[in-house]
Amino acid sequence: MRILWVCNFMLPAVAQSLGIEPVNKEGWISGLFDSLRRDDTCNLQLAVCFPIPDSLKKICESDDAEGRQLLTGQIEGASYFGFLEDTVNLQFYDYKVQRQLEEIIGQFRPDLVHIFGTEYPHALAAAKAWGRPERMLVGLQGIVRSCAAAYDAELPDAVINHVTFRDWLKRDSIVQQKEKFGLRAEHERQLLELTLHVTGRTAFDREQALAMHPGVHYHFMNETMRDCFYDGSKWSPEHCERHAIFVSQGNYPLKGLHKVLEALPLVLEYYPDAKLYVAGDPITAYRTWKDKLKISSYGKYLLSLLKKLHLTGRVTFLGKLDAEQMKERFLRSHVFVSASSMENSSNSVGEAMLLGVPVVASRVGGLTSMLDDEKEGLFYDFSDVTALAKRILRIFEDDTLAAELSENARKRAWITHDPKQNAERLLAVYQEIVQATAQ
Repeated sequence: MRILWVCNFMLPAVAQSLGIEPVNKEGWISGLFDSLRRDDTCNLQLAVCFPIPDSLKKICESDDAEGRQLLTGQIEGASYFGFLEDTVNLQFYDYKVQRQLEEIIGQFRPDLVHIFGTEYPHALAAAKAWGRPERMLVGLQGIVRSCAAAYDAELPDAVINHVTFRDWLKRDSIVQQKEKFGLRAEHERQLLELTLHVTGRTAFDREQALAMHPGVHYHFMNETMRDCFYDGSKWSPEHCERHAIFVSQGNYPLKGLHKVLEALPLVLEYYPDAKLYVAGDPITAYRTWKDKLKISSYGKYLLSLLKKLHLTGRVTFLGKLDAEQMKERFLRSHVFVSASSMENSSNSVGEAMLLGVPVVASRVGGLTSMLDDEKEGLFYDFSDVTALAKRILRIFEDDTLAAELSENARKRAWITHDPKQNAERLLAVYQEIVQATAQ
């Protein structure tokens, strides 16, 4: 079978072959890619295509005025193709992207096109370029329409409506960000109407997919995490930094960092040495004039919370972390918190579970399909910051509870995220779709 993947970013294996710094997101796709391309028994010819931002245009080899055949190459066990896309303004559909994808499809001649995610306009462009819904598979990741509805994340109206210089210049205030999600949700709806097959892994994404396209065939498919999370590393309360809280994302309201900041003073009342570590850019930076020009309204609100709640020195922004750095940060933490106002299934929760890091999570979206409350993690209602603090305190206070949650979550994750089983399951889905339309 010849399978073309349409991904949201250049996979790390491709980036490394080109000498480009890899993007550290959607790591489960990289894990699955590495499993399949190195499996000589699966009888699969795999190609991946992905968007290339203008900043990397110099690596492309354009063949015509419309920018077709932009980047092609081979790495061990797979082909790759790159196409130009505006990766900043992802709310706009670009017919040039569709034409580039038509060219890629014409070159590779796939038996099936597998589109990973509904979040970006190139996914819809790929569906239109392919035009064969019976031979197309769409992998559900985040559900955009649900993210749009929850994007405000209970921020105060004054914060939602505030506009900084950066927001004005980029046309990217919180209100505008939510509007962009709404436009992307319309692309998601159109995409799902153009396919007959989706993969998902939670009761939530199944319900959402069927609501948008009642006739779609839903294939259950778990995720494979990044390689380094399978090296046998295991969390223990004896070797972590006591009372260290880890949050893997916090750059925009949907991830709920403001709720964690609101809960932190309640934790500090009992554990004055508690610290919060946040992966990602320091969006509260406000030292230089450049920082002040670049700060977003959400970053400014977080900065005001840090001052108001006397959290200076308690919160550390770690910057961008690669897979190994993320793993080490997980292992050094006492608890991992997923505080999103909406999630389908969080990769970070899956990675924490593989390592056995105790998880506290908001009870939203598909997260309840990943964890059993009080057995493999602790849930709280997103709105209730007191409940969030109490769940964190329970982990800090009770090593026996932490160890039980750790062991139970780890056992489940090593089944759910088993690379071999997940690769076999995906191949079975491919076979089922292709054979059903082999006439």
